[in-house]
Formats: sequence, C-alpha cells, structure tokens
Amino acid sequence: MATIAVHEFISADGVFEDPRWTFDHGFDPEMGEDLAAITSAARAILLGRVTYEMFAPAWSTRTAEDDPGAPFFNDTPKYVVASRTPSVTWGPSTVLDGYDPAAIRRLTEELDGVIYVSGSGTLVRALLADGLVDDLHLFVYPVVLGSGARLLAEGTPRIPLRLKEVDRYDNGVVHLDYGPG
Repeated sequence: MATIAVHEFISADGVFEDPRWTFDHGFDPEMGEDLAAITSAARAILLGRVTYEMFAPAWSTRTAEDDPGAPFFNDTPKYVVASRTPSVTWGPSTVLDGYDPAAIRRLTEELDGVIYVSGSGTLVRALLADGLVDDLHLFVYPVVLGSGARLLAEGTPRIPLRLKEVDRYDNGVVHLDYGPG
C-alpha cells in the first residue's frame, strides 16, 4: 500500500505560486539530500492538470547531467487529476478523470511505496481535506511575499496536523514534515 507525500516550497506567508522567488535564497545541499530522500521512496507522481502542464515542458527536456532530479520526474509513472484532458506526452502518464477521493484511495491500494505530489494546490487542498496526505513536507522560505496564490487558501477547512520532523538549513529555510493530526 502506498502513502502520499506532498512537497511544497512556500514563503513565510504561505505563497507557493511560481517559486522562482526561492532562487534568491540559494539551494542548501542538505535540502537536496532531504528532497532526494522524499523522491527516492516514490514509485509514482500525482499532479493536478495545471502543474502537469507546467512541469512537462520544464522537465521533459532535462537530463541527469542538467539536473539530478530529471530521471525521477521523467521516468516515474505520473497520474494526472484533470477535469479536462491535458495533452499527455511526458513519460509514462495516466489521466484520472477529475478529483475522486475513492479513486485516489484505490491508487494507494494498488501501488507500493510513496506517491509524490508537488505544486498542484487545488489537488493538495482536496487531499488534505479528505485525509489522504500522509506526509506534508513544507519547505518554508524566510520571506514574506505579500501576494500570490497561497497553498492553504482562504476557506480551507480546519485540518489537524502533527509535526513529525523539523530540519533547518543554512540558507534560512525550514523543512516541516507534518502528518495527520
């Protein structure tokens, strides 16, 4: 049975949109090790349609020489939650017809290891509300952006969480790993 692990880069005020702002803080090698630990356990990737359509052109042309994460993103089976069918041309990909918590539960029963989720704000909020997230990995950057889409937007229901682990990096980023409360 698979578990679902969400990974997000967010600002101190919760913005996760267009994370190019993270470049200002550099990338601590220990962060890379922690991200590699998350992805190395993953046997599948679950994405919302918008994130899939953003990731596909960004990752599909990268090689391991360009980025050590490229083989993971390009070769790992991807499941795309979409109410309208995207053009599915990036590596092994399967479209799930809209968000259905029962279909996600079946996917966790059919697969082993970890199902990795990144970006995909609408999907992540739904997964959290339905109690389907086993690990919520928030990499919180020391900056307040003041505007932009927030991961946990206004109207998100109350979701109790339990802090499982904390890592602090030299670039000021803090990794918070939460599980269900």
